[in-house]
Amino acid sequence: MEYKDYYGILGINKNASKDEIKKAYRKLAMKFHPDRNPGNKQAEERFKEINEAHEVLSDPDKRAHYDRLSDSYTSWQQAGGQPGSFRWEDLFGGATSGRTTRVDFGDFGDLFGDSGGFSDFFRTFFGGGASHRSARTTNRTRTTADYSRQPQAYQQNVTISLYEAFHGTSRTLNIAGTLREIKIPPGVKTGTKVRASGAGPKDSSGRSSDIYLVIQVSKDPRFEIKGNDLHAVKKIDLYIALLGGDVKVETLSGNIMLKIPPGTQPGQRFRIAGRGMKILNKINGYGNMMIRIEVEIPKHLTDQQKDLIHKLKNSG
Repeated sequence: MEYKDYYGILGINKNASKDEIKKAYRKLAMKFHPDRNPGNKQAEERFKEINEAHEVLSDPDKRAHYDRLSDSYTSWQQAGGQPGSFRWEDLFGGATSGRTTRVDFGDFGDLFGDSGGFSDFFRTFFGGGASHRSARTTNRTRTTADYSRQPQAYQQNVTISLYEAFHGTSRTLNIAGTLREIKIPPGVKTGTKVRASGAGPKDSSGRSSDIYLVIQVSKDPRFEIKGNDLHAVKKIDLYIALLGGDVKVETLSGNIMLKIPPGTQPGQRFRIAGRGMKILNKINGYGNMMIRIEVEIPKHLTDQQKDLIHKLKNSG
């Protein structure tokens, strides 16, 4: 089993603060995100490593547990140990011998694809799933067996529309012949993980596993998401640009009327407060709608229209 240097993966030192870990993770995740590297398998694997490292180092309990593992491994290396020959089961007095055997759920892997993309190292020492934020153990140190006894979690990539991301939606999954509806809250973005506690199959001890839906929001030709704001283009005719008027603007929460002042220029932007993207887990929290104006110039003018434009030109 290959040792994972999570600090090295994120490019930070062992004493890095929580904010430094978050900053490093966001920078690397943005760089290697599959959406930015379509078809690049190396970037995809790097992205998985980055997520795994963040999963461990962003959780105080897991980080402390990893640091103990890392110290033992480093001491063994410094004593002349050769890569690939370290007996991980010898750590903590053979604690790994008590971990739960992985259960084969038949075609479950085919249904859910890669169950999270976590390495064998992570699965052995941290229970094999994403975001296991278990309650802190009282008056004792969490050992390898404490983590490995947690039921395995599964991940499933789910693509939803921007409309569904704004309003919330649900997906029905067939899990071992049982249909389970998993609700997706409004305000999710690409990369958001939605936890369905206990929705997965049971392990050998009878405990149900968790399922995480990893959200992918599909592109919408009408809107572009930037943070919590939605950006859109509104085309208006020359006469409204010159004289002003009200135009109908489409938003994800319904159409509204936007007042265009006289003399509006091509490319001018208008901000409509509170009509942007829903903010996850924030009551009545919304971004803004940013409208960029495009002016349509008429291709064919009547003689009367040409005369009026000439008069307008000469009067200036």
